[in-house]
Amino acid sequence: MTSQLKTGLLLVLLSGIILFLGQFLGGSTGLMIAFAVALLMNLGSYWYSDKIVLRIYKARELSASEAPMLHRMVEELAQQAGIPKPRLYIIPDKTPNAFATGRNPQNAVVAVTEGIVRLLSPDELRGVLAHEMGHVLNRDILIQSVAGVLASVIMMVAGFMRWTTIFGMGRSSGQGGGSGNAMVALVLAMIAPIAASLIQFAISRSREYLADATGARLSGKPLALASALEKLTVSNTREPMHEGNPATAHMFIVNPFAGAGVGRLFTTHPPVEERIARLRAMAQ
Repeated sequence: MTSQLKTGLLLVLLSGIILFLGQFLGGSTGLMIAFAVALLMNLGSYWYSDKIVLRIYKARELSASEAPMLHRMVEELAQQAGIPKPRLYIIPDKTPNAFATGRNPQNAVVAVTEGIVRLLSPDELRGVLAHEMGHVLNRDILIQSVAGVLASVIMMVAGFMRWTTIFGMGRSSGQGGGSGNAMVALVLAMIAPIAASLIQFAISRSREYLADATGARLSGKPLALASALEKLTVSNTREPMHEGNPATAHMFIVNPFAGAGVGRLFTTHPPVEERIARLRAMAQ
C-alpha cells in the first residue's frame, strides 16, 4: 500500500470515529461545536507553526554568505522539485537533526542543527535536505494539521462523554438500563482518544516513508540518505536534545528525544531499520 493511500485511509478512519461518537451521543450540535473549536485551535497552529517552532529552538536565518554550500544544495533541490527555495535556518544545538515547516511551499522553512552540519558528509547532508524538501513538496504540514483537527475533536468529545457519564451515573445509580449505557459511553471515552493518537502517529510515520522516497528521488542518492539516517539515529539515541518540546518530535527527520525510550506504538517515526531497508531497495 502506498503512503498516500495509507494516509487517506487513516484520515477516513479518524473521521469515522468522530461520526460514531456523534451518533452514540445523539447530539450533533455538541459535535459541531467541538469541531469548530478544534478547527480554530489547529488553524492557528498551522498558520503560525513555522514561527512557533523556530522560536522554540532559537533558530536564526542563515544568509547565503554564511553557508554557501547549504544554500546551493537547497536551491538546486528546490529547482528539481519545482517549488520556491525555502528559507534556511540554523539551530544552535550540537545534536544532529533537521526539520521542515511552513504552511505551504511558498512559506516553507528548512532548519538544520549545528551538529548535523558537522556530522554528515556533503552527500548525506544533501539527502537530508532532500528529505525535508519532500515534506514541503508533499504538503505534510497541511496533512498533519488536518489529522490534528480530527484528533482534537475526538479528544474533546471523549472528554465531554467522560464527564457527563460520570455525573450521569451518579444521578441514575438506581436505574439498571441507564447504567449499562453509561458504562459503554465511559469505555468509549477512554478508548477513542487512544485510538485517535495511534492513528495520528501512524499518519506521521506514513509521511516519513513518503518523504524518504521523495528525498531519495530528488537527491538521486538513496544510499546517502540511508547512511545519514543511520548516523543520526545513533547520535540522537546517545545524546538526545535536552531543550525543546517533545510535541514537535514528529517534525524532525529522526526523533530528537529518542533517548526517552517511548514505546514503538506511540512513536511518531517508523523504525529506522525499515526506512534504511526501503532506501537500499530503491538503490537497487
